[in-house]
Amino acid sequence: MTELRKILIVEDEPSIAELAKDYLEVNGYSVDIEQSGEKGLQRALMHNYDLLILDIMLPKVDGYEICRQVRDHKDIPILMVSAKREEIDKIKGLGFGADDYIIKPFGPSELVARVNAHLSRYDRLTGKRDKNKDEVYIRGLFIDKVSRRVLINGLEITLTAKEFDLLTFMAEHPDRVFSKDQLFERVWGMEASGDTTTVAVHIKKLRQKIELDPFDQPYVETIWGVGYRFTK
Repeated sequence: MTELRKILIVEDEPSIAELAKDYLEVNGYSVDIEQSGEKGLQRALMHNYDLLILDIMLPKVDGYEICRQVRDHKDIPILMVSAKREEIDKIKGLGFGADDYIIKPFGPSELVARVNAHLSRYDRLTGKRDKNKDEVYIRGLFIDKVSRRVLINGLEITLTAKEFDLLTFMAEHPDRVFSKDQLFERVWGMEASGDTTTVAVHIKKLRQKIELDPFDQPYVETIWGVGYRFTK
């Protein structure tokens, strides 16, 4: 049986902490909660957690100090949580070594998605665990094949069934060029009627949903006269 990943939440608002814990446990994590910054720091240093979720405004020891001390001893993902929206607070948290900064109020599903993404990236970078074949993470794009969810930089994107299948297939074969016929055969299979123009239509709709910043390198490139390529 696979050991559950362990997460520590240091949050002095019980309702927020318990809601986050419920959602994370439903998604297969083992979660502990500490409401005191001082106790949270002690627990974080004494036990082996896979990820920390730290509120900034905590009694006795704030989230910044916890992040600083933990980062001096451990290399694990750290997510800061705060109601502060000022850019300087975000910069300060990241400067202490945090991997992400989430502003309250946030949706519990967004929190779970960010946790999934950071742990997946951490595993890939450290090589401590085999790459999860049910997940794809490329340049801020996170695909969970089990739950059929897609997130761009932590924000969930709603796709149709075929858009999801098309994106997943191309993301699993990055930097490879596929013709419309090849994509039609691989993604639509026997369900399709034979008109490959549906591929171009789905590519267009997919781009509109995942290409959020026109200045960023696109995920899906058109190779004129040949087909399409997902860029890694």
